[in-house]
Amino acid sequence: MSVKPGEFEASKELTINNRLGLHARAAARLVETAEQFNAEIYLEKDGQTVDAKSVISLLTLECPPGSEVLIRARGQDSQSALEAITELIENDFGE
Repeated sequence: MSVKPGEFEASKELTINNRLGLHARAAARLVETAEQFNAEIYLEKDGQTVDAKSVISLLTLECPPGSEVLIRARGQDSQSALEAITELIENDFGE
Protein backbone atom coordinates (compact mmCIF):
# COMPACT_ATOMS: atom_id res chain seq x y z
CA MET A 1 0.00 0.00 0.00
CA SER A 2 1.75 3.17 -1.13
CA VAL A 3 0.50 6.72 -0.84
CA LYS A 4 0.56 9.05 -3.82
CA PRO A 5 0.84 12.83 -3.43
CA GLY A 6 -2.55 14.26 -2.50
CA GLU A 7 -3.83 10.99 -1.04
CA PHE A 8 -4.90 10.69 2.55
CA GLU A 9 -3.74 7.87 4.79
CA ALA A 10 -4.25 7.19 8.47
CA SER A 11 -3.10 4.31 10.63
CA LYS A 12 -3.24 3.25 14.25
CA GLU A 13 -2.22 0.26 16.34
CA LEU A 14 -4.93 -1.18 18.54
CA THR A 15 -5.40 -4.14 20.87
CA ILE A 16 -8.37 -6.47 20.53
CA ASN A 17 -9.66 -6.69 24.09
CA ASN A 18 -13.14 -8.16 23.85
CA ARG A 19 -13.71 -11.54 25.53
CA LEU A 20 -13.71 -13.70 22.36
CA GLY A 21 -11.37 -11.71 20.14
CA LEU A 22 -12.15 -11.00 16.49
CA HIS A 23 -14.80 -13.71 16.05
CA ALA A 24 -17.47 -13.80 13.31
CA ARG A 25 -19.95 -11.35 14.90
CA ALA A 26 -17.21 -8.86 15.80
CA ALA A 27 -15.75 -9.16 12.29
CA ALA A 28 -19.20 -8.53 10.79
CA ARG A 29 -19.56 -5.37 12.90
CA LEU A 30 -16.13 -4.23 11.74
CA VAL A 31 -17.12 -4.81 8.11
CA GLU A 32 -20.39 -2.88 8.62
CA THR A 33 -18.41 0.03 10.00
CA ALA A 34 -15.73 -0.10 7.28
CA GLU A 35 -18.32 -0.22 4.50
CA GLN A 36 -19.66 3.17 5.58
CA PHE A 37 -16.53 4.78 4.15
CA ASN A 38 -15.04 5.08 0.69
CA ALA A 39 -11.52 4.66 2.07
CA GLU A 40 -9.59 1.46 1.46
CA ILE A 41 -9.20 -0.07 4.92
CA TYR A 42 -6.83 -2.83 5.93
CA LEU A 43 -6.02 -4.71 9.13
CA GLU A 44 -2.55 -6.06 9.68
CA LYS A 45 -1.39 -8.63 12.24
CA ASP A 46 1.93 -10.44 12.35
CA GLY A 47 2.83 -9.29 8.83
CA GLN A 48 -0.47 -10.42 7.28
CA THR A 49 -2.64 -7.68 5.77
CA VAL A 50 -6.31 -8.18 4.91
CA ASP A 51 -9.21 -6.13 3.57
CA ALA A 52 -11.32 -4.81 6.48
CA LYS A 53 -14.42 -4.96 4.29
CA SER A 54 -14.35 -8.78 4.12
CA VAL A 55 -15.48 -10.95 7.04
CA ILE A 56 -13.69 -14.00 5.66
CA SER A 57 -10.44 -12.07 5.27
CA LEU A 58 -10.68 -10.68 8.79
CA LEU A 59 -11.24 -14.14 10.25
CA THR A 60 -8.05 -15.42 8.61
CA LEU A 61 -6.06 -13.10 10.89
CA GLU A 62 -7.01 -15.27 13.90
CA CYS A 63 -7.09 -12.51 16.52
CA PRO A 64 -7.70 -13.84 20.05
CA PRO A 65 -8.09 -11.37 22.94
CA GLY A 66 -4.91 -9.36 23.43
CA SER A 67 -3.99 -9.35 19.74
CA GLU A 68 -2.23 -6.26 18.45
CA VAL A 69 -3.48 -5.08 15.05
CA LEU A 70 -2.57 -2.20 12.79
CA ILE A 71 -5.46 -0.42 11.08
CA ARG A 72 -4.62 1.39 7.84
CA ALA A 73 -7.05 3.55 5.89
CA ARG A 74 -6.40 5.32 2.60
CA GLY A 75 -8.71 7.79 0.88
CA GLN A 76 -10.54 11.08 1.40
CA ASP A 77 -12.39 9.84 4.50
CA SER A 78 -9.52 7.77 5.91
CA GLN A 79 -9.35 9.71 9.18
CA SER A 80 -13.08 9.34 9.83
CA ALA A 81 -12.91 5.65 9.00
CA LEU A 82 -9.99 5.16 11.37
CA GLU A 83 -11.83 6.98 14.16
CA ALA A 84 -14.99 4.88 13.69
CA ILE A 85 -13.06 1.61 13.69
CA THR A 86 -11.00 2.70 16.69
CA GLU A 87 -14.20 3.47 18.61
CA LEU A 88 -15.68 0.09 17.66
CA ILE A 89 -12.61 -1.86 18.81
CA GLU A 90 -12.11 0.20 21.97
CA ASN A 91 -15.77 -0.43 22.85
CA ASP A 92 -15.22 -4.19 22.46
CA PHE A 93 -17.41 -4.36 19.32
CA GLY A 94 -20.47 -3.45 21.42
CA GLU A 95 -20.38 -6.78 23.27
